[in-house]
Amino acid sequence: MMKPLDGIRVLDLSRLLAGPFCTMLLADMGADVIKVERPGTGDDTRAFGPPFQEGESAYFLSINRGKRSATLDLKSERGREALRRMVERADVLVENFRPGAIKRLGFDYENASRINPRIILASVSGFGQTGPWASKPGYDLAVQGLGGIMSLTGEPDGPPCKVGVSQADLIAGLYAAEGILLALIARGRTGKGQLVDVGMLDCQLSLLTFQAGLYFMTGVSPVRMGNRHPTICPYETFRAADRYITIAVGNDALWGKFCALLGLDDLRDHPDFRTNPERVKNRGRLVPRIGEKIARRDSAHWIRLFEEAGIPAGPILSVEEALTNPQSTVREMVLTTDHPKVGPLRSIGIPVKLSGTPGGVSSPPPLLGEHTEEVLREIGYSAAEIGSMRADGVI
Repeated sequence: MMKPLDGIRVLDLSRLLAGPFCTMLLADMGADVIKVERPGTGDDTRAFGPPFQEGESAYFLSINRGKRSATLDLKSERGREALRRMVERADVLVENFRPGAIKRLGFDYENASRINPRIILASVSGFGQTGPWASKPGYDLAVQGLGGIMSLTGEPDGPPCKVGVSQADLIAGLYAAEGILLALIARGRTGKGQLVDVGMLDCQLSLLTFQAGLYFMTGVSPVRMGNRHPTICPYETFRAADRYITIAVGNDALWGKFCALLGLDDLRDHPDFRTNPERVKNRGRLVPRIGEKIARRDSAHWIRLFEEAGIPAGPILSVEEALTNPQSTVREMVLTTDHPKVGPLRSIGIPVKLSGTPGGVSSPPPLLGEHTEEVLREIGYSAAEIGSMRADGVI
């Protein structure tokens, strides 16, 4: 079955997380992604660990499926010439070097577009290609802090916390994929490529949404509230007899049902709690009463009652539980490919389900340089030239 990006060739010069995550999303949807890596060492994440299996890093394996790996020494003239030939035949070039590095290699958008006017160059960096911070390195932890996300994460009396996944990198990868798809649509109309400039900090700021809205309206920065919602109550986690659960009473109609189930009829129509604004204002008195009730029974009891009443609630699952529950299984959110060294390799499935042109995993993550000769032959190199490049350490 056709995939939506069949026929689109992507050159992936990126490493670590944001860029490789972006290009994996494109590969899942049919793009031919050629991952260009340093000879000998490759992407930094090939060495991230433990754990390793048969010498392969779990980190690298999680974000590089569906790609071909070609090694090139881009510090050498012959390596850059090979990349130039690749750019001639490509649709997209993705890089996440520090701003300025791609220009020194000779493949910034101005130069790349001279080679191929249809090329789309996606540059992912910590702070974008412009501004006083453009030259700073951008690591996920630092950018989460600079973007305001960490100031909102954690308990009110505790330290700021990062999100449990590297979401600054991952969100930048998602936005880069979106930008590439938009640029491909635009190219279909104009015939020309363009630069897609994605800064991780910009992406973090875009996530502030209603928290930024609260600041814009009041002039006061929102603060950490743990698992509580700043404008809805009760909308947080509670400890049942056996484990924590989430409860989201999102409107006043649900509030009435909620009070009936917990036997809190005295609170339902109380003027301090009847409406959501009053509940938010008086949450300090309300939440302890709710917590006392929830703690008396196990999570299964409460979740069954809440689900029957249409009140959103659920357990807080471990990673293992999240990946193995029936819903995740039916939605094919864990897929298996056959890796040449690791054997059966599980990875996260594809969240975007297209009815007519669905994505799919075409191949496992590549071994370092696994496809170098194949890729070089495609761009016109002879066996003798490839042998010479290998002997000289260019590949």
